[in-house]
Amino acid sequence: MILPELGGRIQMAYDKIKQRHFVYYNHVVKPALVGLAGPWISGGIEFNWPQHHRPSTFMPVDCTIVENEDGSVTVWVNEMERMFHQKGMAGFTLRPGCAYLEIQGRVSNRTNLPQTFLWWANPAVEVNDAYQSVFPPDVNAVFDHGKRAVSSFPIATGTYYKMDYSAGVDISNYKNIYVPTSYMAVNSKYDFEGGYENDTKGGMLHVASHHFSPGKKQWTWGNGDFGRAWDRNLTDETSPEEAKQWHIDRKGFRPYIELMAGVYTENQPDFTWLMPYEEKQFVQYFMPYREIGIVKQASKDFVMNIEEAGEGQVTFKILATSKQRVRIILDGEAGDEYYNKVVTLSPEEVLVETVNTGDESLSGLQLTIDRAENPRRCPLLMWYAEPDDIRPIPDAAEAALSPQETKTIDQLYLTGLHLEQYRHATWSALDYYEEGLRRDPLDYRCNMQIGLWYLRRARFKKAEGYLQTAVKVLKKRNPNPYDGEPQFYLGVVSKYLNKLNVAYDCFWKSTWNKAWADAGYFEAACISMDGERWEDALDELERALISNSHNHKARAMKAVVLRKLGRKDEALAWIKASYKMDPFNYVCMVEEHLLTGKEEPLERMADLMHGNIYNYHETALDYAQAGLEDESRLVLETAIKNGVEESPLTYYYLAYFSPLSQALDYLNKAKSVCPDGCFPNRLEDAHIFNAVIGIPGIDDAKAPYYLGCLYYDKRQYDVAVENWELSAKLDPSFPSVWRNLALARFNKQGQQDDALEYMDKAFHLDETDPRMLMELDQLYKRLHKPHQERLDFLQKYPQLIQQRDDLVLEEITLLNQLGRYEEAMVKLDAHQFHPWEGGEGKVSSQYQICRVELAKQNLASLDHLENPERQASLEKAIRLLEECLIYPPHLGEGKLYGAQENDFYYLLGVAYEALNEKEKALNCWQKAIIGPQEPAAAMYYNDAKPDKIFYQGLALRKLGREDEAHGRFFKLINYGKQHIYDKVVMDYFAVSLPDLLIWEDSLDTKNLIHCKYMLALGYYGMGDQEKALKYLSEVEELDNNHQGIQQLRTLIS
Repeated sequence: MILPELGGRIQMAYDKIKQRHFVYYNHVVKPALVGLAGPWISGGIEFNWPQHHRPSTFMPVDCTIVENEDGSVTVWVNEMERMFHQKGMAGFTLRPGCAYLEIQGRVSNRTNLPQTFLWWANPAVEVNDAYQSVFPPDVNAVFDHGKRAVSSFPIATGTYYKMDYSAGVDISNYKNIYVPTSYMAVNSKYDFEGGYENDTKGGMLHVASHHFSPGKKQWTWGNGDFGRAWDRNLTDETSPEEAKQWHIDRKGFRPYIELMAGVYTENQPDFTWLMPYEEKQFVQYFMPYREIGIVKQASKDFVMNIEEAGEGQVTFKILATSKQRVRIILDGEAGDEYYNKVVTLSPEEVLVETVNTGDESLSGLQLTIDRAENPRRCPLLMWYAEPDDIRPIPDAAEAALSPQETKTIDQLYLTGLHLEQYRHATWSALDYYEEGLRRDPLDYRCNMQIGLWYLRRARFKKAEGYLQTAVKVLKKRNPNPYDGEPQFYLGVVSKYLNKLNVAYDCFWKSTWNKAWADAGYFEAACISMDGERWEDALDELERALISNSHNHKARAMKAVVLRKLGRKDEALAWIKASYKMDPFNYVCMVEEHLLTGKEEPLERMADLMHGNIYNYHETALDYAQAGLEDESRLVLETAIKNGVEESPLTYYYLAYFSPLSQALDYLNKAKSVCPDGCFPNRLEDAHIFNAVIGIPGIDDAKAPYYLGCLYYDKRQYDVAVENWELSAKLDPSFPSVWRNLALARFNKQGQQDDALEYMDKAFHLDETDPRMLMELDQLYKRLHKPHQERLDFLQKYPQLIQQRDDLVLEEITLLNQLGRYEEAMVKLDAHQFHPWEGGEGKVSSQYQICRVELAKQNLASLDHLENPERQASLEKAIRLLEECLIYPPHLGEGKLYGAQENDFYYLLGVAYEALNEKEKALNCWQKAIIGPQEPAAAMYYNDAKPDKIFYQGLALRKLGREDEAHGRFFKLINYGKQHIYDKVVMDYFAVSLPDLLIWEDSLDTKNLIHCKYMLALGYYGMGDQEKALKYLSEVEELDNNHQGIQQLRTLIS
């Protein structure tokens, strides 16, 4: 089952022989926010491209079916993605008589700038305690994301994902991994990975050449309460009717893992370059297998295992994916043959043979599968045991040095290039290139990269100067340099600056270098077409296609040129051939319409585009690249005629491609279309909007608004603010532009008063927008507005609060901060929260805070109570604290294995002590001293938290272990003293942030608060009330939202 409506994923894959789903079939579509890149669902095989956590995984894609000569059909899905304007295709084929799913992948760069990509095919498999991942036998180590951590494999012996595996734990077994965990193999020379159900004897295997598909990854939510909560959130229990209909055996919320296969990637992030107009192709296979056990070797045709079967014997098992007559040979190091037979293998039967091998050990054996007659030089499949050598565990990756610490310009250039290639979230490549030019202003590589950096951000004039310098340096002694890359980029930027003659010369000169020949010729051809020099254009297109026959834009433009030259039959034949390479070549469909005069090609195009306006925009801009404005208008007018989703960009493009008299009508239409969901990000968009804004007498406020959004996304904040200010001046009633200006004023210009004024104005212009309310409240929070004022403001808009979990949670948090714990508890327990990856711990912490504080109140009141009130108060405190240990389903998350619960157990011990139940009290205090003891920065929800270490100390004191208690308190004090003046830099390996940072904060200030909090805890533990209260007050002054300090206050009082 393939779902084009949901990203082109495989939703179901069923093994008809074994009668089982060999990938996890989720019978419901139940999205959640995973990876913060949009909705995501579990089950099936999801395709992540051009990055992991693909934003369009929940969006429709293009789809068609092609019949093949062998009688099979291929279901093709296609997407032109919106982030980097690449194109990805996947073709799914079931071959007759073959027990595997074949997937043909094609990824291409449709732009004239280098892009990066990765491709992960992510099959989910249903798991239980008997499930085991199957990695090749040469994998002895696995890495975390970014290779920031490493573990031995399959037996982990160190700390990985903060889990202590020092006892030696087999992490290939699902049951042994209790926390969300990723691990990725490297450097395997095998072509397979998969998983196996040791109880039902069924498995799933991925096969692809390790030369282009080295990526082998397992990911799990974890075998624990945390993982079970995600299972509940992503699927529903199966009804008896559904189980029967879909052949689902297991009941309840079925856990799963993903066994991911990476193509042109081995890690996440690990991106590969795609040069302008380049296409990469590959084939991968997914297949079920059974009764084999842990696979030792596999190809798309055979799956095999071999194991010792007692003294002097081995057993091998082989399953073929199609019926084949082969010769199987098992021999030893000295050439002794132990098995040599011609057999017929098939998907229906597993060949199982036990063979006497005498004194030969398994490590000395070799098994080959080959043709029954006329064996090949290289057998169809070969296995031999991996050497039993001690192999070193590779080192984890190291953070890059800062630009100033980097020793050479070479390393500055390479580090910058790496940051760009890996799309680094927090460190900027520009810093490294600029440091390179500070040391040598004429380094051509750094000049070229800075020029390219500004070109990517639509700062064409700034880019031009750097690129001219790079070209000048390269040509100082040689007019024909080895590297044509800066010449090509200078051509691109010159074209955007309307210097077509300069651009044309640059493109041609870049073609003297083979690496840039196809892109350079194609760009030159586009300029020739713009000038209606059709013969020149055809020559240049032919040259481009000699270097790259799969430049689909060049193929489409050749069809245009042939039409312009009146060579109709030749053009139609060329179009037909192009469809075989790419059935989604939409320009070819427009050309077929123009050549034949028939509407059917346009109708076919519209059907394949499935109402996606972005496809029309891509096609129109393909024509515009060659100056073909009439054809661009035809495509866009077809979209309007077909009633495709209305987008302001459609009309801005039409205005740009039309005479001024018509353009004004289109511009009036553009500014009247709803701006929701319109996020221009192309260089062409910047070019077009700048042109539109420059038209005299145009008072369109939306055009500078959109242009400002584009530049802000590209981190060109000065230009963004200029455009937003113009937009706000032209239309002061538009809320979004004031909101955007508030962000820029606060985060980039440090003007907090203006930010507050603008954000207030934005919300009050549209008091129906719950996101705007959330962002305004977060600004109030960032500016430390009193809690009661914030709560009073929020509660004016109950209908908006109920539309967002984060607003509900903020209201609950404010109630807790105001000491209204009963109200907070009632409101929280009445709401069903939805999970979001990155939001872990936020709901549960408020759930626990209100209960802990109420329990503390009950314990504090004991001196004033007599029985039975005293007994009832203690029982209530115990009930509240015990509730903190269990996460009910409405929280939307489960408890993480190893959760730090020191405060709950300490207070439970106090309660039992008051009940004179000393054994229970001691038991609770023993539990309260368990957990991380070393203070840390505590950036993420599962980092060691200082208050938990503090409660360890209090529990140790109750146990009479005063020296150890002092040790905990001094650790807090020493960390605070040692790190209070640290200058904090964002972690090089940070792939996400722990908080929703709409309004930026100082990392140094946050560290200062954190260290003073530790000092307050430590000194209070040591009995130095004066210092404890001093630091407590200083933290309150710095951050009135610090709930840890609030909880310390209630403990002290």
